[in-house]
Amino acid sequence: MILQQYKIVFAGAMGAGKSAAIKTISQIDVLSTEALNTDVAAHQKNLTTVGIDYGEIVLEDDIKVGLYGTPGQERFNFMWGVICKGALGTILLIDHSIDDPISALEEYLATFQEMSNNIIIGITHVDEKTTQTTSIYRDWQQKQSHNYPLFFVDARVKEDVLLMVDALIANAEVNFAH
Repeated sequence: MILQQYKIVFAGAMGAGKSAAIKTISQIDVLSTEALNTDVAAHQKNLTTVGIDYGEIVLEDDIKVGLYGTPGQERFNFMWGVICKGALGTILLIDHSIDDPISALEEYLATFQEMSNNIIIGITHVDEKTTQTTSIYRDWQQKQSHNYPLFFVDARVKEDVLLMVDALIANAEVNFAH
């Protein structure tokens, strides 16, 4: 039995908004594996995903999409490949408010490029830091050999998350259709 027609993965560091994004658009109660955060040095949030988050959404034409959130902590990276297997693509969320978001972007991108050839980048928390401008991403994009679709989003805003989902599906249709 096919549970969904598409599988989309939300990946990125702890606190980037993966769980929030899935909760924002899921049309079912989200299956969550959040536990108390014991790594407060990495992020001050109270709860963190230690397994997967799972939600579903039905798009136009009755296309059912399974939404899978990876744990963000590096110590759970052994699960990332398993979660990404068979996915249409990955929405990589990067927290702009951390000290060096470009390094985080490059590290996660390098890892998830090995698991997916369809990646959309969402930059979150752009309202939380004024010491670095969003132009760092334009500069980064200009230095890359790939041109990844990149969006500035609030993971709690339905339209923002749906925009990334639509872009991921469109990117797959344009670049990977046979």
